[in-house]
Amino acid sequence: MQPLFLAFWNVENLFDLETAPRLDKLQKVIGKSLQGWDDAVLSSKLGQLSKVIRSLNEGKGPDALGVCEVESAAVLGKLCQRIATDGGRQYQVAHADSSDARGIDVAFLYDAQRMQAGATFQHWVVKRKATRDLLQVNFTVEGQPLVLIANHWPSRLGGQYESEPYRMTAGETLAYWHQRIQQELGPQVAVVAMGDFNDEPFNRSLQEYALAVNDRDTVLNGRNPYWLNLMWPLLATGQGSHYYDGWGMLDQMLVSKGVVNGQSGWRVETPCRIEGQGLMAQSNRQPHRFGLEPGKRDLNGFSDHFPVSLTLQRVG
Repeated sequence: MQPLFLAFWNVENLFDLETAPRLDKLQKVIGKSLQGWDDAVLSSKLGQLSKVIRSLNEGKGPDALGVCEVESAAVLGKLCQRIATDGGRQYQVAHADSSDARGIDVAFLYDAQRMQAGATFQHWVVKRKATRDLLQVNFTVEGQPLVLIANHWPSRLGGQYESEPYRMTAGETLAYWHQRIQQELGPQVAVVAMGDFNDEPFNRSLQEYALAVNDRDTVLNGRNPYWLNLMWPLLATGQGSHYYDGWGMLDQMLVSKGVVNGQSGWRVETPCRIEGQGLMAQSNRQPHRFGLEPGKRDLNGFSDHFPVSLTLQRVG
């Protein structure tokens, strides 16, 4: 069986056209930012995203791609169509609307010739109003279960420590989901959590609340369902997936015990990678942003985050 290439990317404000139908309350929040977001601008955005996505996996594209900061299933459908038109794969969409104030969601693009999507679960963190979300999709790959969870945790807007309790809540939710998945599907089931966590691997929300650690023995022998956070080796080299007053490793890949020991039928084939730097990096090595607001758009840009990726290999 061919390895399975998984990736995650914060695609930075993938909104549909300014004239697309949307709720009045959402239009009031984002309407000014979308002025002039017409066919030409959206086409440029989709083309830039397609270019990066098709470059992944040595030019074959990912088997599954988690994304965040997307407005709707409709605009994701346009992205899938653009990827196919540009010579890439034919992707399907797994998506659920959230109640985020800006209307941005998480979702998966996946190759239905390799993976079949089953049950889907969603949760969003509430801090007086809903913000950001988690999306779980139970996939089957040639008869083998694989659970993927896309995350976009509450931002650091208002201050890292002032906003930290909301990411702790998200982390606690992810840990609970992990436990429930093991109860329902077995303690060795393969689970991969990916996303823009808006915290570093060493922050409390990930280590203490999500139970995502850098110690294999804890993952394999701990009393609770721990994740192995695969970003630590990259973190040690000073790399990052996002730049804001310095590099940050906000985009991460976490794997369950059954992936670490291979008893799920899956194991990690290659270390995590930060992708797209050859295409996306500016002269200062930072991601080349596309932007959203009028006057701040760069049609040659992409996103303010680099994608991250992981390859799994079937065992047995």
